[in-house]
Amino acid sequence: MNPWSLSYEGYDPASEGLREALCTLGNGRFATRGASPDGRARTPGTYAAGCYNRLPSTVEGRVVTNEDLVNLPDWLPLTFATPGAAWFHPERADLLEYRQELDMRHGVLLRELRWRDRQDRVTQVRQRRLVSMADPRLAALETTFTAENWTGRLRVRAALDGRVTNSGVARYRDLRGDHLTCYTTGALDGVTWLTAMTRSSGITVALAARTDSGEPRVTEEPDRVTTDHVLDLVENEPATLAKIVALTTSRDPAIHDPRSAAIRAARRAPHFDALMAQHAAAWEGLWERAGIDVDGPEIAQIVHLHIFHLLQTLSPHTADLDVGVPARGLHGEAYRGHVFWDELFVLPWLNLRFPEISLGLLRYRWRRLPEARAAARASGFDGAMFPWQSGSDGQEETQTTHLNPVSGRWLPDNSRLQRHVGLGIAYNVWQHYLATGSMPPWCAELLLEIARFFASLAVLDPVSGRYEIRGVMGPDEYHETYPGAASPGLANNAYTNIMTVWLLRRARDTMRLLPGLPATAHELSRWEDITRRVRVDFHDGVISQFTGYADLKDLDWERYRGVRRLDRALEADGDDVNRYKASKQADTLMLFYLLTADELLDILDGLNYLADPGLIPRTIHYYLDRTSHGSTLSAVVHAWVLARSDRARSWHFFTEALRSDIEDVQHGTTAEGIHLGAMGGTLDLLQRCYLGLEIHADGLRLDPLLPDQLKILSMPVLFRGAHIQIDADHRRARTFTRGNRS
Repeated sequence: MNPWSLSYEGYDPASEGLREALCTLGNGRFATRGASPDGRARTPGTYAAGCYNRLPSTVEGRVVTNEDLVNLPDWLPLTFATPGAAWFHPERADLLEYRQELDMRHGVLLRELRWRDRQDRVTQVRQRRLVSMADPRLAALETTFTAENWTGRLRVRAALDGRVTNSGVARYRDLRGDHLTCYTTGALDGVTWLTAMTRSSGITVALAARTDSGEPRVTEEPDRVTTDHVLDLVENEPATLAKIVALTTSRDPAIHDPRSAAIRAARRAPHFDALMAQHAAAWEGLWERAGIDVDGPEIAQIVHLHIFHLLQTLSPHTADLDVGVPARGLHGEAYRGHVFWDELFVLPWLNLRFPEISLGLLRYRWRRLPEARAAARASGFDGAMFPWQSGSDGQEETQTTHLNPVSGRWLPDNSRLQRHVGLGIAYNVWQHYLATGSMPPWCAELLLEIARFFASLAVLDPVSGRYEIRGVMGPDEYHETYPGAASPGLANNAYTNIMTVWLLRRARDTMRLLPGLPATAHELSRWEDITRRVRVDFHDGVISQFTGYADLKDLDWERYRGVRRLDRALEADGDDVNRYKASKQADTLMLFYLLTADELLDILDGLNYLADPGLIPRTIHYYLDRTSHGSTLSAVVHAWVLARSDRARSWHFFTEALRSDIEDVQHGTTAEGIHLGAMGGTLDLLQRCYLGLEIHADGLRLDPLLPDQLKILSMPVLFRGAHIQIDADHRRARTFTRGNRS
């Protein structure tokens, strides 16, 4: 096994969706799924970061509006035909060989095939594809044909195709996906072009293509432009055709208009070999900063895959864009390309390698502070209330109904009550400060406005003398209401309440860093009071997930053994997951993921809750026995919290998280887009959990405890401007700074 490549042998239409997602190529500005250029069983997708559009759809007699990351015109189409034969499609061809390989070191997708036509002519085809990491406007497809036992004319047809929709997720197909309109096509001095506009957001998209092979015949249609070429093949002599493409949008800086910019970029682009060399050099620089070395080719391959896809979604090119962290990358249409809380699992890894990227992602949130402030005021709160699902402008994009694919019923969706997304944003602000030593005033503003919101959520109960937070959902996602309640929302979610205390403490620290920040004495006094009197519930010697959790029923886990999405299964059975002590993913246990044991116990002590040493392990095992792991993030968190108490089980969850996409453990979800949070979480788990790398205001602390199966772990980090190489095994850890050994 090559740890730097992902290979597939043979052509399997049923698995094309998975291959397409895992073989996506991108540069942080746009990405293209690994769809074949010539197949029929394909789900083409090209997505530009931040390119959204809203469309109304009718669902059960009601009009609902959804915002989607738009599937842009398809630049890939290229097919061919031997004399007298139909156009090649792999589904219909007599394939003698078929192989696809993702070269992660160089960022190239390779495809090799041999096919025999009805006249027994055998032709070999080799393709190389890239989405340039050197010039983020460019992509290219090079195809080399070799006639193995014949000589003659090969026809080749290439196209830019606007006949695409957002149709890559089956459960969304009852909703509109025709986001593009106002197509135009044309050809100018050897370059073809296609433009389109999103229907409501008014974003103009332009693609221009240059095909380096003689003078083609051009056919223009309103939403598609094709070029037909003829290659004179001589037996066993390769002939190559390269298609160089530029993609621009009206969101781009330093352009007059997308069409002219795309045409100039395509015309000026170098030939494929030079483009490839520049692209490979850019990837070499990224791997120098981001590489993680582990022993064992299988684990190394998946670690490389996770780094690769993270950097294809969030590269240095992303730093200047106004975009967030899409939960499914730029790899598909699941979750509509929205930004949830996945940055909580991604930015800690970026902070120690590419702090400029994580700063840009925080700026995406800061730019939406006005919308978050307005949302808080509209709900009667102070500060900034960030949405559970964010897209273009920071409005709440969470759907009000969702489809249960098991029962086929559309159900109310209350997940917008996951106010904890703001806690994750604030956590990332603080982690960025710890990693870089820098707290820009706008970052401080972001953290303080979130603190004001959570302080205003807390209401003092006169009977108990404790502050309570009601009407929210925790990270668990299964529990959104009490059984029989007239309105959704839960009281005193432990994760939300305890992290509110953590946040208000960090708000005070931030004001010490930047003394001029505005805050009244009354506000500071109330924050201090909240940090000492927030309510946390306990039962059976563990932290209660929320008030009333102890009164829920125990689930018949044997009946639902292996079912990851209990909410869907129970609803299809006429039941309700809200009735049971059952979690989709870590909720209370997220506290042990984000906070050290000392931090958590110090918060509980400050709240005057006596916590014995066994509280944390008891709580971990209690909820572990009641979790269905219906999210890829669940395995990441459970691997983390078990790392020092049950190393074998921690490794089990870690490898499950590693394989969640490459093996599609959720049976079909990866084809809709990779799980970026889980990928970032596995990388952060290696550095901050197994390597024991803790970031504090006074410096780094290193306390490795490698799993038995991991013999070595080596990685570079960037801490407050210092480049540090860390090498660890089971006996010792070594650090190297700027060539000096310590």
